[in-house]
Amino acid sequence: MKYRNLGRSGLRVSEIALGSWLTYGKSVEDQTAERCIQTAYDAGINFFDTANVYEQGEAEVVLGKVLAQYDRSSLVVASKVYFPMGDGPNDRGLSRKHIFEQCDASLKRLNMDYIDLYQCHRYDPTVPLVETLWALDDLQRQGKILYAGVSEWPADKIQEAHRIAKEHNFRPLVSNQPIYNMIERYIESDILAVSQANGMGQVVFSPLAQGILTGKYKAGQSAPSDSRAANATISSGLKKYLEDDHLLETVDSLSHFAQQLDISLPQLALAWILRHPGISSAIIGASKPEQIEDNIKAVDVELTEEMLAGINELLQPISRFKPRS
Repeated sequence: MKYRNLGRSGLRVSEIALGSWLTYGKSVEDQTAERCIQTAYDAGINFFDTANVYEQGEAEVVLGKVLAQYDRSSLVVASKVYFPMGDGPNDRGLSRKHIFEQCDASLKRLNMDYIDLYQCHRYDPTVPLVETLWALDDLQRQGKILYAGVSEWPADKIQEAHRIAKEHNFRPLVSNQPIYNMIERYIESDILAVSQANGMGQVVFSPLAQGILTGKYKAGQSAPSDSRAANATISSGLKKYLEDDHLLETVDSLSHFAQQLDISLPQLALAWILRHPGISSAIIGASKPEQIEDNIKAVDVELTEEMLAGINELLQPISRFKPRS
């Protein structure tokens, strides 16, 4: 495994992180989840990402139980706050009240004394930004969280947050967690530049586009029976990908580049992401230990400028440079 600093902070995170969205506490049995987490840790992954809203806390519970067997200092654990966790008017968003209460709830579910990276899961226009940043700063002063970040925030709000933090002497945000892969590339327009200018690293999710960039889905063919797409409750994003035959055919063409390097298509897709110095880590979601064993090999893949140019030329017609609606 290789490691990078999380933005300009001193925190070192594995280039490949293991996430729990759509997997642990939901579609993957706890025993399999345990094997996946153990495989990741044994391979050198130190960065584990979750959120309170993932199965209403169950993902945090599963992750905490498995990670309890390891030295806490060897782990970097990230969680998030924003989405509804109840029916009350204060059971959602980024108010000081909700942030404090959900941080305590996440700590209990994880069975940990602190969270390494606590992230605002989305921007909340209903709460003054200074209130949100003030709450995050206080949690850091209390030692409940070590670093703070955001997820899927627009560039102007990231810039505003850094202005406010500097003005009030709050600890700065160190990371942003956006979707980023060969298809979804909107952060290239302004998010990457603004983040780097302010010392933030990107911790990207869905690097394989919910499995599309594994090459297992083919135009005109039914989804494999053991795939996520065979589930009747697939996400709207995955459904859109599967309905786009041109996209699936383009992904199939990417295998040519993978074959040149004698690597798998997922390894190529991950190496393409890690090519960018603004990326601190790519979060994979795994339902099988073998997927982790394959994915982590991407950290050793080097793509030449010529190969990158060829890949980008192929991707241009299917790449999306605007935020998802």
